Amino acid sequence: MTQSRLVQIVDLLLLCLLLIGASAASAQGAWPSRPITIVVGFSAGGTTDIITRLISDELRKGLGQPVIIENKPGAGGNIGADIVAKARPDGYTLLMGSVGPLAINASLYKRMPYDNLKDLAPITLVAHVPNMLVVNPRTVPAQTFAEFVALVKANPAKYFYASTGSGTSSHLSGVLLNLQASLDLTHVPYKGAVALNDVLSGESVQCMFATIPSAIQLVRGGKLRALAVTSLARSGGVPEVPTVAESGFPGFDASSWFGLVGPAGLPREIAHKIQGEVARILKDPGLREKFIQQGADPIGNTPEEFGKYMRDETAKWAKIVKASGAQAD
Repeated sequence: MTQSRLVQIVDLLLLCLLLIGASAASAQGAWPSRPITIVVGFSAGGTTDIITRLISDELRKGLGQPVIIENKPGAGGNIGADIVAKARPDGYTLLMGSVGPLAINASLYKRMPYDNLKDLAPITLVAHVPNMLVVNPRTVPAQTFAEFVALVKANPAKYFYASTGSGTSSHLSGVLLNLQASLDLTHVPYKGAVALNDVLSGESVQCMFATIPSAIQLVRGGKLRALAVTSLARSGGVPEVPTVAESGFPGFDASSWFGLVGPAGLPREIAHKIQGEVARILKDPGLREKFIQQGADPIGNTPEEFGKYMRDETAKWAKIVKASGAQAD
């Protein structure tokens, strides 16, 4: 082979490498170029699903591509989260996660199929949704949170609270209240939001720490009485309902939250592009009002801020799970 021929081959190889690099850069810069899937680890109609659908249409408009919602319920949200943790980190498979699969489950399950802090890339905290202590007004005479605490103290082991499952925030909110107020509320776990049905009947359970979106219409209709919310600040959806923290237990905070994450390795520029779109959407007055009417407080923080929040929440809930003795496996 002549030297000139060798030079030609080398030049051709260099040109091919440049074209491949340019093509990859172009594809990256063109994101998104096809539909985006948001996995929801819970059934349709639940709070996670509601939050996702509130932003999905506007996200489609902003990104210029269809946004497909896939409900993959099971194992407290772990099935959906694991699907995303093992997906390609290209921005086309995302997870709308909640406090369970993104924080609580790390200490609740003996065997986790993914690491919530290593295998998932934080994008943005979409909404903060306090739990709300609701009681059946026919079986619980208390009109205020203070009266409720006094009633339960005077009748140890008589009152039962429902939850959407062992280890969920609706369960652990009760654990935290028992610890801080020295109460003896008895926990009764259910599978999902069906728990509210028994609270409405008042026969086997009399109260529940329910997410505001799931209970707000029942409270407004007079079927349930709201005594307190579990966030540090009052909720915009029910501003008339005091917090547990302001009702004699400073620092009490046991709320649900929902955020977007992708697989670990998600390019930083894609994460920030999605976050920017979500933040823009959550600033729209009409959409903010929809969130607030559902009892959800819109956030839209940065990937870095959300990452720190996930780490802090994982550590906080680990202590509460340990105190409760709850295990999901």
